[in-house]
Amino acid sequence: MLRRDPAGTIKPSALCCTAPTVAATQIVEWFVVRWNLEVTFAEARAHLGLETQRQWSTRAIARTPPCLLGVFSLVGLAAKVLHPDQLPTRQAAWYAKEEATFADALAAVRAHLREHWNGDESAAEADLIQIPRPRWDSLTELLAYAA
Repeated sequence: MLRRDPAGTIKPSALCCTAPTVAATQIVEWFVVRWNLEVTFAEARAHLGLETQRQWSTRAIARTPPCLLGVFSLVGLAAKVLHPDQLPTRQAAWYAKEEATFADALAAVRAHLREHWNGDESAAEADLIQIPRPRWDSLTELLAYAA
């Protein structure tokens, strides 16, 4: 099935199905239902390394993706607990996001962990460098979004 935007803002694309008797509306419905799942896997690949595991045994390969998706779920749940109303999102000048992404959730969890990090193990007479608060906040935000 060829999908085309009447306004011309989106390039035409094909939605394929191996069952030739399925109606075009059904193919579009399946595509819409599947979209959130596809985005989840794309985010898990991009940020958690899903499908890039380096184990070669069957048992290790069977273990790794469920663990990574478990981490994906835990980060999402932690972000929701930390920000129940609205998750802070990073906006680019060229693209306004309507919803938070996994990268935003991961950054929120990392920022929370950084804020509540306990440095009791630090040496009593450590060398200190004072950093202005705005620069420190900018640096830690950058690190929270690092891959």
